[in-house]
Amino acid sequence: MKELRFLLLLVSVSPLFAHADIAVIVNKSNSIDTVSQRQLIDMYMGKYVAFPNGEMAVTYDYDKSHPMREPFFFALTGRNESQINAYWSRIKFSGKVSPPQYFSSPSAILKNIVKTPNAIGYIPMELVTDDVKVIYQIND
Repeated sequence: MKELRFLLLLVSVSPLFAHADIAVIVNKSNSIDTVSQRQLIDMYMGKYVAFPNGEMAVTYDYDKSHPMREPFFFALTGRNESQINAYWSRIKFSGKVSPPQYFSSPSAILKNIVKTPNAIGYIPMELVTDDVKVIYQIND
């Protein structure tokens, strides 16, 4: 019964995330004001682990089944979630790159970005607070 309620909740919430504007956010104290799509791709695909100014970045993402991942990665890279997961499965074995830290909800990402000066993550635009800075936006 618990599983059924969870699935119903997930199905009812998924459309909200699938069609929401997405804000890429950093800690308010971060000196970065904007990033390009290419820079975000490089950060989220593990090619670079630093912000454009050279400061190390801690990249936050969602658990693999979270409904925010697909629209974010598709808008950013043109790849679907299966392709992104396959990509990370391949490069994790190289030992050269670590995947982002995974979280279960936008509120968890927001909370951790507020506490971590060099973190970057993405949340629905309507959840942005004054405690963070939007550096990139994906519009539905």
